[in-house]
Amino acid sequence: MANSTDSLDLYARVEDMLENEEAIASLYGYYYETLSECTFDSLLDVGCGSGAYLTALLQHFPNVKAKGIDLSPVMAERARAKGLDAEAVDLCELDGTFDVITAVFDMVNYLPPQALEGFFSCIRDHLNDGGCFLFDVNTRYGFESVAVGAYIVEDETRFLAIDSDFDNGRYEAKFDLFEREEECYRRSSQTIEQFYHTPETLESVSQMKLLAKEPLSLYGFDEADKFLMVLQKN
Repeated sequence: MANSTDSLDLYARVEDMLENEEAIASLYGYYYETLSECTFDSLLDVGCGSGAYLTALLQHFPNVKAKGIDLSPVMAERARAKGLDAEAVDLCELDGTFDVITAVFDMVNYLPPQALEGFFSCIRDHLNDGGCFLFDVNTRYGFESVAVGAYIVEDETRFLAIDSDFDNGRYEAKFDLFEREEECYRRSSQTIEQFYHTPETLESVSQMKLLAKEPLSLYGFDEADKFLMVLQKN
């Protein structure tokens, strides 16, 4: 099952219930540190969500021309409401090129293996010569030992249950959201998929030069749950 716009819009409705501020701040910090070593005037964030990363990024790099894109119109609208240049459009249908492209918080893991070649082709098409693509991906440990399991969270008007599993390289998370409407609750259910990709596979498929592959542990475990990768267009 591919991730549809409907499932992405459901995620948009519960994004605030899932945020781990400490892990997010830590991951953003790794991006800022890496970008501080680059010279760039323009940046595209693929899968920008509601624009939290771009908002923080512009505080560190205020002179950069930054744009975000997302497949979810709900997310793109939230980003625009923050004053960001954001658009609901597929990467391959976007015009223009950039010095840097980012894809933050395991966006690349949402791509099935058969979609990687086309995705990286579009990344190369939208990078200036010598430009870099920065992204993070989950390790196998991140899927098997961090992401898998049952999760329940609620607030005054919503109750969210997530049941997830990882098998044969595929992570599946079933979302059941109950939203209060007067005296009743409305239920919405969607399944979101992610896929495990090795850094070696991503480097090979990308047809770009690997500049960095940094293991990250965002949740306090001894083993890395992510890799932050930097690829450069030749």
